[in-house]
Amino acid sequence: MALRSDRWFRRDDEVGVEHRAAMHAAGRPIAGDGERPVIALLNSTSDLNPCNAPLSGLVEHVKQGVLDAGGIPVELATMSLGEDLMKPTAMLYRNLMAMEVEETLRANPIDGVVLLGNCDKTIPAQLMGAASADLPTAQLGGGYRLPGRFRGREVGAGTDLWTFWDERRAGRLGDTEWRELERALGCSPGACNVMGTALTMAMLAEVLGVMVPGAATLAVGSPRQAELARETGRRIVRQTLAGETLSTLLTREAFLRALRALAAIGGSTNAILHLTAIAGRRMIELTPDDLAAAARAVPVLADVRPIGRHTMSAFDAAGGIQAILSTMDSGVVPPPAAKVPAVVRAPGSPVTELPAFAVVRGNIAPAGAVVKAAATSGRLLRHTGRAVVFRGYGDLLARIDDPELEVTTDSVLVLTGCGPRGGDGFPEWGMLPIPRKLAQRGVTDMVRISDARMSGTSFGTCVLHIAPEAAILGPLAAVRDGDLITLDALAGRLEADLTEDEITARLAHLQPSPERHRRGWPALYQRHVLQADRGADFDFLVPQDEAELAFIDPVVGRS
Repeated sequence: MALRSDRWFRRDDEVGVEHRAAMHAAGRPIAGDGERPVIALLNSTSDLNPCNAPLSGLVEHVKQGVLDAGGIPVELATMSLGEDLMKPTAMLYRNLMAMEVEETLRANPIDGVVLLGNCDKTIPAQLMGAASADLPTAQLGGGYRLPGRFRGREVGAGTDLWTFWDERRAGRLGDTEWRELERALGCSPGACNVMGTALTMAMLAEVLGVMVPGAATLAVGSPRQAELARETGRRIVRQTLAGETLSTLLTREAFLRALRALAAIGGSTNAILHLTAIAGRRMIELTPDDLAAAARAVPVLADVRPIGRHTMSAFDAAGGIQAILSTMDSGVVPPPAAKVPAVVRAPGSPVTELPAFAVVRGNIAPAGAVVKAAATSGRLLRHTGRAVVFRGYGDLLARIDDPELEVTTDSVLVLTGCGPRGGDGFPEWGMLPIPRKLAQRGVTDMVRISDARMSGTSFGTCVLHIAPEAAILGPLAAVRDGDLITLDALAGRLEADLTEDEITARLAHLQPSPERHRRGWPALYQRHVLQADRGADFDFLVPQDEAELAFIDPVVGRS
């Protein structure tokens, strides 16, 4: 069959000779008969990204699988998006990595691709770029980090840190224990070992058919990792020779199934943004209403933190995402391979009676907002209180622990200016800390609303992704201290006790947030990023018609 790389190698001219000589010099000699597909292994390993570090050991197994199936593996390094150290947020660079993936595939003689990623924004970025390129594509994750122990039990990365930070702020966790927790949280590389964004997106890649079944929920160092990495290499060669491009997997029905699976695992709210952005690259529209429908249709079936009790090791032993899909389809939990707790539940006995997510709208969120309902205290999903407003992250940090802050347990904490444009890339600041004077009294949850995101490992009654954001004068910008805010999450409502005229009048006295960046990537981001309900992709990367959807190959000639 004809291969895309034939345009580089299967030609009898000076250009063909140059290309074949280059491959020989690079240690990947290639014949001019076009029989062996060239498979790119896009590796996002970085010494500053502990989540992705395991990929460096898996890439050789993928190469071997490609060779076993008759392909030619070529490893290419890409940027690495790590949540731990990249600031202000890795989300600022998701679209940049997506562009790098797309252009790397466009510019080079590549017939199929394996995407090697792990940390939160890496898999979404890779799938966005690959969706635009539409070559045969497989995804491989790096596994989750081994859980440490603190106070006699396993601790989950992220979730337990937020819990113990509240304890620390309230004065109930001393210096020695704080250092012990640090050691317990950093005892191995890999992704967070709870239902955070990284493993959520790996599991959704399985649901979409891009990842080999069973690969998403493996611990770092599991013998199955090497086996499934080799199978990934063999599989991508088969897909390439069969002409199975990524678009054959990324259908609207596949995305709707992914949303139902997201509800069933009680996954990260960030996955909503990423699925919307990936679908948008194929001109498939996903809306907040699609998410709401999925959450109504499927209860939370995965008893995993932060919603449930267990870490990822127990979930994987119970069958992982494949057990969830089987249960969704049949209503019956398949027997696990090992004797494990009831981590995967039947639809008739879910982890919680609350839906995984709720979508709310109202006069301060006309394009919608999201609540991870199952990760809340439940009692606050219907609540009315007076607003305590923070204008940006700096204002929040400066005043949240002030003993003179005028706040009560009934207050609604409001954070503005932290959306895609206002927050320098849409940071995870939406799980506002409980004011210290209330935390010291034992308060653990309050209604918090913002145009920001929150970590998939977070919890609490947090209304997120309010659109349009305050920085572009969305109506959230009009909210002032003392305004009465009503949340009725299960009824889909978020309202300020303000008339439309009052909101309009207040906004008339405000100016959009000034652009802080005048050059470089952050400036491009601010000018072109879409709102949360559009997945925060760039306006010029989302095709509007078939002509824009088409992937244009380069002219292959003398460079």
